[in-house]
Amino acid sequence: MKTIKEPARDIPVRAEADVLVVGGGPAGIMAAEAAAGDGLRVMLVESRGFLGGNLTIGLPILGFLGRKGNQIIEGSAQRFIDRLRARGAASEHRPCKNHMSLTIIDEEEVKRTALEIMEEKGVEVLLYTFFADAIREGDAVKGVVVESKAGREAILAKTVIDCKGDGDVAYLARVECRKGDAEGGMQPPTLMFCMKGVDVQRLRDAIVGHPDVYDMDVMPPEQFRTGKFITVGLRTQIRQAQAAGYRIPVARTILITGLADDEIWVNMSRVSGVDSTRPESYTYGEIEGRKQIYEIARYLREFVPGFADARIEKVAPFMGIRESRVIVGRYVLTAEDIIACRRFGDAIAVAGYPVDIHHAKGGDCTMHFCDDSYDIPYRCLLPERVAGLLVAGRCSSMNHEAMASTRVMSTCMALGEAAGRAARLALKAGVQPADLDVEALRAELRATGAYLG
Repeated sequence: MKTIKEPARDIPVRAEADVLVVGGGPAGIMAAEAAAGDGLRVMLVESRGFLGGNLTIGLPILGFLGRKGNQIIEGSAQRFIDRLRARGAASEHRPCKNHMSLTIIDEEEVKRTALEIMEEKGVEVLLYTFFADAIREGDAVKGVVVESKAGREAILAKTVIDCKGDGDVAYLARVECRKGDAEGGMQPPTLMFCMKGVDVQRLRDAIVGHPDVYDMDVMPPEQFRTGKFITVGLRTQIRQAQAAGYRIPVARTILITGLADDEIWVNMSRVSGVDSTRPESYTYGEIEGRKQIYEIARYLREFVPGFADARIEKVAPFMGIRESRVIVGRYVLTAEDIIACRRFGDAIAVAGYPVDIHHAKGGDCTMHFCDDSYDIPYRCLLPERVAGLLVAGRCSSMNHEAMASTRVMSTCMALGEAAGRAARLALKAGVQPADLDVEALRAELRATGAYLG
C-alpha cells in the first residue's frame, strides 16, 4: 500500500478520566452506569448521535430467560427494561422455544432512557466522537485518541473499557484478536426494517391453523396464539418465491412483532462476506442490505398472510453485525463450555442463549442448545498481558462458536455491567482489573441484583 508521512504533532488532552468507556451500545451503557459512583470521573465516547447501539435497530432482546424458563439476566439490564416498561416501551420476557425468551423494545425510548441514566449517574457523554487509537505505554493502556469536529484529541484514563463490538481499542492496543471460523468466515450481518399495516392476526391464524403450510421449524404453533412472537420458518413460501424469480437471501422467514398492533420487524436481509472492521466491506454490506429489503418486502406482500397491504415504515440506522473481532483473553470461552453448561469459580454472568451460527455462506443457520444455562468467567473480559483495559460485549474472549451464543444483547448487557463494576472496584482497591478480588466483584454483582446462579 502506498503511504505518506504524517508530521509529528502534539495532541491536546481533552480530559483525564478514572474510567473511560468506548462505545455506547448495550454493553457500553451498562458499563458506564456500573462504573459511576465513589466520586469517580466516568466518561462514555460514542461515534453516533445517540446511545443504544443494537438496542436501537429493531431487534428484540433475546435470552433474558434460560432454557428452564427462569430469569438468568437481571441486575442493571432488568432495571433498564423496567424503566422502558414504565413508559409502555417494552414487553414482558416471553418464553420462546428457539430463543429462550423474547423482549420487544421501543428503539426511540431506548435512546432517551440511556441518556437519562447517564445524566443521573453523572457520566460525561461525548457523542459524534470517533475512537482513533489506543494510548499504550509499556504493557498498559493509558487512554485513547479520538477524532471529532474539534480535531484529534486524547482522553487519558486509569481504566479503559472497550465496548466497541469490533474490539477496536483492544486491537489498536496490540491485544491478540481473532476473527471468524478456521477459514476466516464470519456470520453475515442483517439490515433490519419495519413494516406497518400488517394484519398480524391473519398471520397468527395462518400459522396456528395451517402449520403444515406455514411451518415454524421446531417452534410449536400454540406459541403464536397470543402475545408477542418471532417466526422462524415459512421455508416453503421462500422456496415458492425463489422459484418465481424472487431473490431472497435466506432460507427462513424471520418476523418479529413490534409494540404496535400492526407492526412487524423483518430480520431477513443477509450480506455474506461482510467484515465490519474494513470500511469498504461494511459500506458494501449497507448498500446491498438496503437493496435486499425491498425485494424481501415484495416477497412478504405476495407470499405471507397478513402482508398484502403492508408498507415499509422505517429502516434501521445501521446493520446489525453478528460477528467480527474477539480478543484472546485470559480464558477463551468455547462451545463445549456452553453445551456442557459449565460453571466457573470466577463467573460474573450467566447466559443460556443457544449457539446460533448463521452460516458464513448460504442462507441458513445451525443452533445447538445447552440443557440449562452456563457461566461466563471474569477472565473473558481480561486481555492477556495488557493492563488498564477491560473488554465487554461480543468482542470479549470467546471462540467463533461460543460467540454465536454470547453475542445477544442481554448477555452483552450483563458483561458490560460486570466490566463497569470491576473497573470501579479495582480503582477503589488501588489494583489493576486483572488483580481484583473476583469474590468482591461477585459479591457486589449479587448485592446489586445480578444473577450468578
